Amino acid sequence: MSVNDLFNEPLKAVNIGLETFAANIRAAGAEAMQIAWKPPLTDDQGLMQAIAKNKDLIAAANQQALDIVLRGNPVLTRLDVALHVIPGMKPGLILRSGPSVKWENMCGPTRGAIIGALMYENLASNPEEAEQLAASGKIDFEPCHEHNTVGPMAGVVSAEMPVFIIKNETFGNHAYCTLNEGCGKVLRYGAYSREVLERLRWMEEVLYPVLKKAVEQLGGIDLKSLIAQAMHMGDEVHNRNRVATSLFYRTIAPAIVRTCSNGETAAKVLEFINGNDHFFLNLPMPASKVCLDATQNIPHSSMVVAMARNGTEFGIRLAGTGNEWFTGKAPVPDALFYPGFTKEDANPDIGDSTITETYGLGGFAIAAAPAIVQFVGGQAGDVINYTLEMYEICIGENDVFQIPALDFRGTPTGID
Repeated sequence: MSVNDLFNEPLKAVNIGLETFAANIRAAGAEAMQIAWKPPLTDDQGLMQAIAKNKDLIAAANQQALDIVLRGNPVLTRLDVALHVIPGMKPGLILRSGPSVKWENMCGPTRGAIIGALMYENLASNPEEAEQLAASGKIDFEPCHEHNTVGPMAGVVSAEMPVFIIKNETFGNHAYCTLNEGCGKVLRYGAYSREVLERLRWMEEVLYPVLKKAVEQLGGIDLKSLIAQAMHMGDEVHNRNRVATSLFYRTIAPAIVRTCSNGETAAKVLEFINGNDHFFLNLPMPASKVCLDATQNIPHSSMVVAMARNGTEFGIRLAGTGNEWFTGKAPVPDALFYPGFTKEDANPDIGDSTITETYGLGGFAIAAAPAIVQFVGGQAGDVINYTLEMYEICIGENDVFQIPALDFRGTPTGID
């Protein structure tokens, strides 16, 4: 057959790789054959033989881990001060996002957030003193994840900060997270100006006690059902929390009105929540962690139970390997930038918020939130393909978190 004859024949493609490529070809009206092939994980033949030998054990362990995750029931039970509830928290200890990293290797946003936290804790009176103290060796820095905690972006948590307390009602374990400050000039981005510290103190002195009383009056808030409802309405609860924040507002507002004796204080708290579309983010993060943490130390399981970045390194933890981190260099994400800035200006990826993806939310559920392309870039149709690709690396699907655009298919869950 000549080349000219070839172009006169109907197009038929052989696809090696992601099945979504073949699906797109078929959607365009052409034929496509999918070849079941994956590149080898490693060229270490001994390791490959060990994986092959234990394939059934690994598969069974992963299914056990996934079942535990899906059975988890995260509930916001109460609020308290970090020092009183986070395991191992003490004065002079700063928790921060991602795997372990020393002060001298920390990125700018993490250093800035630590400087702010030290001034917030009254351990330093100005940024210069705070930086000297941080570098002196007198302050301990540890990953949030190693204290049943998660933190967005720099993820800094210090002793006197108020935190949400999430309980896994199925298995009894807990996870913790600070309250969301809003966007712009905030501690989690590395800012530590007067307005940042004043907002943090207002959150400690006003927002925290009001929310604490309201949650106690409600007897807790079922986060799993709230997240599921938000996903049906256009959120993926990582980068888009507008609906979830509104649902939280609807839930908490009557209790705030009933338990706050000062009407103006109640109004300011409600205005703060209503004015911050990301307020809810600090709830699906610990909700995800509390469900994933229940799977720790399942022999042979290769299911990912944590993904986190500290602005220097990216790390994962597995259900079968306890608290061990497996790390690599943190990438600089492709994203939309403010005018005048490019990828070259960006810090490498940072934050514990990828715990949501680990749980099958966020980017793995992005097909539920087509409007998010206005925030992260791309076209609305791209989000469908992103989620479809994630099914190929996951053990199963969530039986509660469903995506309307995929005929209510459960989100891809349990990264292997």
